[in-house]
Amino acid sequence: MAMNMPESLPVLDDADLALVEGVRARQLRPLAKTITLIESQREDHKARARAVLEALLPHTGGAMRVGISGVPGVGKSTFIEALGLYLIEQGLRVAVLAVDPSSSLTGGSILGDKTRMELLSQNPAAFIRPSPSAGSLGGVAEKTRETLLVCEAAGFDVIIVETVGVGQSETAVAGMTDIFCLLQLPNAGDDLQAIKKGIMEIADLIVINKADIDAGAAMRAKSQMKTALHMLRPASPNWTVPVLTLSALKKDGIAEFWNAVQDYRGAMTKSGEFEAKRRHQALAWMWELIDTGLRSRFRNHPGVRDALPLLAAAVEAGGTTPSAAAQRLLGCLNRTN
Repeated sequence: MAMNMPESLPVLDDADLALVEGVRARQLRPLAKTITLIESQREDHKARARAVLEALLPHTGGAMRVGISGVPGVGKSTFIEALGLYLIEQGLRVAVLAVDPSSSLTGGSILGDKTRMELLSQNPAAFIRPSPSAGSLGGVAEKTRETLLVCEAAGFDVIIVETVGVGQSETAVAGMTDIFCLLQLPNAGDDLQAIKKGIMEIADLIVINKADIDAGAAMRAKSQMKTALHMLRPASPNWTVPVLTLSALKKDGIAEFWNAVQDYRGAMTKSGEFEAKRRHQALAWMWELIDTGLRSRFRNHPGVRDALPLLAAAVEAGGTTPSAAAQRLLGCLNRTN
């Protein structure tokens, strides 16, 4: 039985076709303009972005996607710059998708990652794209996944996604990368116990950075991490999570880190988990977009817009329960206008 496919996307106009060709030609200006189009909230831009992404999709999937997370002050930017420069020395092209936290009051974001990675940002084999988190959970910007695909289509060999930091909800980066690396400080001490179990469970590689400050503390932190990992069920029977110590500032241990990444890819590819993980991520991404679209349609429903102010005020005043108010609002979807 033939499968009914969704409606085809709009045909690319000359401007969008130029973006696709420019990205495929590895030109940075069309790459940046394409990402800006993807990040736009305008409905006409969203339609264009979908068409451009569909045209680029056959050229994606060739990069190693590396997620980097860690507590504030752990040295993520220094580490990423050292890693990026090392990879470029190996003949690879590197893209960095760095997410800065947005102010909950103003919505603004500093976007200072290019300043913190000055040497890497000036290298022609590197591309750094800072983006505001804009309130998105997961410590990644809303359009990071699409941006990652565009960078792959532009021929980057390694794409590094840097998250805002470590928190209970900031594990979304693991859902879009091939390997999730957690950075930790050597003098964390009892703070190791504060690391959320969920993050430890999804970490594929753990790094104790700034080992040059106190080698003894770094080794103790490494030992504590290994003990903690033994208490958790491994995510894969084919991979034992390594704990490395390094100094990003002194560029000591960077080669060993990348060797561990390559070992991980080899083990996961051999077992078939590498491609399976990507397939599962794509499906999860589809459902996430569906959930987001449904929430948007719900809020824009005329009946919901009319009833929401009074019901919200009633909930705040204690005049009705949140569950009752939610059911009344959901009931608006069943009424014809």
